[in-house]
Amino acid sequence: MKTRTEKDSLGEKQVPADAYYGSQTQRAVENYPISGYHAHAKLIQAIAYVKKAAALANRKLKLVPDKIADAIIRATDEVIAGKLNDQFVVDVYQAGAGVSFHMNANEVIANRAIEILGGARGDYSVVNPNDHVNFGQSTNDVFPTSTRLASLLLFDEVVASCEKLEASLARKGKQFDHILKSGRTHMMDAVPVRLGQEFRGYSTAINRAIRALRSAQDFLREVGLGGSAVGTGVNTHPKFQKLVVAELSKVSGQKLIATDDLRYAMQSNLAMSMASSALRNLALELIRIGNDLRLLSSGPNTGLAEIMLPTLQPGSSIMPGKVNPVMAELTAMVGFQAIGADIATALAVQAGQLELNVMMPTMAWNVLHAAEILKNTMRQLAEKCIDGIQANEARCRFYANATISVAAALNPYIGYLAAAEIAKESVKTGRTVTEIALERKLLDDKLMKEILDPIRMTEPEAPIEAARRKKK
Repeated sequence: MKTRTEKDSLGEKQVPADAYYGSQTQRAVENYPISGYHAHAKLIQAIAYVKKAAALANRKLKLVPDKIADAIIRATDEVIAGKLNDQFVVDVYQAGAGVSFHMNANEVIANRAIEILGGARGDYSVVNPNDHVNFGQSTNDVFPTSTRLASLLLFDEVVASCEKLEASLARKGKQFDHILKSGRTHMMDAVPVRLGQEFRGYSTAINRAIRALRSAQDFLREVGLGGSAVGTGVNTHPKFQKLVVAELSKVSGQKLIATDDLRYAMQSNLAMSMASSALRNLALELIRIGNDLRLLSSGPNTGLAEIMLPTLQPGSSIMPGKVNPVMAELTAMVGFQAIGADIATALAVQAGQLELNVMMPTMAWNVLHAAEILKNTMRQLAEKCIDGIQANEARCRFYANATISVAAALNPYIGYLAAAEIAKESVKTGRTVTEIALERKLLDDKLMKEILDPIRMTEPEAPIEAARRKKK
């Protein structure tokens, strides 16, 4: 492999001749061969937005020559478009605070800008990674800003997948609204419910998870860009903070807020904790819904079998004809991973010390990874599972008529204890509550049938007037 010689503050270093990155990135590659995972594409895009905004602000403030600033802006546009993603080679587990990833970005942008100006890669007399690309910036404000921006960008996609899943569940709620079944609490028979009501409940849960994601985005919008090393703005122009954040909002298309306390923004990663927590809560709802789908479809002959999930692949290497609830299983596994990512993020968030939290690379990787896998899983769950669910109406109807908890509807008319006696006899004899209640002649037959109508029990209903409770 051909190499070129670069020199940094530690001395000379050999770098691949065709690489856009430089010596500091090469040192990180050699120091941290940990996971093989590299930065999420959204994080690469976000840091390029930050560098573009800084170049625009520095050009307006006459701090970087127009010619150099223009080349930097052109280079960042290429990074934003994803054309140089293969040059971001630093492992996600790296030196604290994200210094290695940040310098990887500075070097890639500098070397591409050098080419744009007609120079050779590595000739930092033309465009310097530190003195030009990074003018007025520090890893300590650039990396957390990039992480928040990347999360904002990816959360928009997560919300879109949530909305797709919410709509799929809502459609099933409407489609299944007429289907009566037994409710279950404590995994035991409960009063009747409509299958459509269950699915509408799932849809609403995803809707509320979307609210949590949007709330987290409000926290992510406050950025500390311009704080420089410790939140004092050292080496920055007095107008730089507001100007660079305004430029960043323009180029990224995200409404960002320049924090009113740069020290807070440097010390605290509350925004990333909020983002991670919103993803965790979404994961918890997805796991719960996926588990319900597995239960409701269990069987087909020895389980609940109230719904039928789409057949996607053979389910066993030894049992012919077996089909498993694979998308619901996938959903649970991805959810577990997202919860694990939240734990790692939480530990990183609390690990800050004084003016800086150096554990930010862990936050960035885990939040973006969790968001990515949840986004993709919800899309597949909607398309490959929810949209194709069918109801076993006969089985649902059988359970609706068989549940002993319909006896609860008798409470306002004959009292809890008398209703409990009917329920116990139903369990003992296998006869339905309706049969036993009619046999006991506690109320007239017409009234009893009306009271014990399972459909009536699936909506709020005032007790039938007292005059009709008397026996004929």
